[in-house]
Amino acid sequence: MSKLLIIRFSALGDVAMLVPVIENLANIYPKLSITILSRKQVAPLFADMPDNIHFFGADLRGRHKGIKGMNRLLQDIDYQQFDAVADMHDVLRSKYLRMRFRLIGKRVSVIQKGRISKFLLIKKHNFSPSLPSTIERYQDVLQRLGLSIQLHPQQNNGGERIGIGIAPFAAHKGKIYPLEKMEEVVRLLSNDGEPIYLFGAGQQEQTLLEQWAVTYPNVTSLAGKQDMAKEIAIMRGLRLMVTMDSANMHLASIAGTRVLSIWGATHPAAGFLGYGQSESDCIQRDLPCRPCSVYGNKPCQYSDYHCLNIAPKDIVKRITQALCK
Repeated sequence: MSKLLIIRFSALGDVAMLVPVIENLANIYPKLSITILSRKQVAPLFADMPDNIHFFGADLRGRHKGIKGMNRLLQDIDYQQFDAVADMHDVLRSKYLRMRFRLIGKRVSVIQKGRISKFLLIKKHNFSPSLPSTIERYQDVLQRLGLSIQLHPQQNNGGERIGIGIAPFAAHKGKIYPLEKMEEVVRLLSNDGEPIYLFGAGQQEQTLLEQWAVTYPNVTSLAGKQDMAKEIAIMRGLRLMVTMDSANMHLASIAGTRVLSIWGATHPAAGFLGYGQSESDCIQRDLPCRPCSVYGNKPCQYSDYHCLNIAPKDIVKRITQALCK
């Protein structure tokens, strides 16, 4: 095998978890040409990679939209050049692409997402042992193509670190610590003098975080002010990140920064914990209804998201303990 195509279009956190896998693969197989096919917006994740890694950004809302767009995408990447394909996504788009590759006799390996085991986790709430992580599932895809890698995650301890990062948002309500409580966390931390950096993306997030930055001392909002590459670089220099079960947890993880993650409707045992992070750094309540969802996208059966009813002072205590280690 000389040329490998790896497909993963979304979500941001899942694409971020590809980074250590691909970097390790490239270093072990320096003569293997590796092309990442993903959304063009995630290109910064694959900057500063070994020379045998290439990135192709698909325009899924424009040129590469729909079946005609997928056919155009195949031509744009010169799909016949590849010896093998690793489908790390297994969605409608990637199913179509890998079908086209199989029709011309290319080797294809596809991720096994463990949907049944995740369903049983939700129904039975049996967390031992934890399900394979997404990164382990990526490794399995490569293994079936005859490519073996061994990851040894290490947090980045180089250089002077300063500041706490806080990313209070996630894709779904069931994963978001109540914002009024998180504001109280920010208020309590701001009095200690440690610089606090707030991370967010959308316009509403930017507006709220800017209000917090104006209201409390030692607080800076980075929302909407930096591109992804610069945000990751800032995370790399922080002492600690506080996140939800979110993309920012994974971005901080690939930056080598320790993360305290807050979990509500979801659970780290489903395999979505950040790369190199410890479950002991997960802040969560042991409730009989948790987890109620794999992705946190289902409404709370009690309508109050009691799983996220954690006192701000308890969050601050965990942060203080982490900083003292």
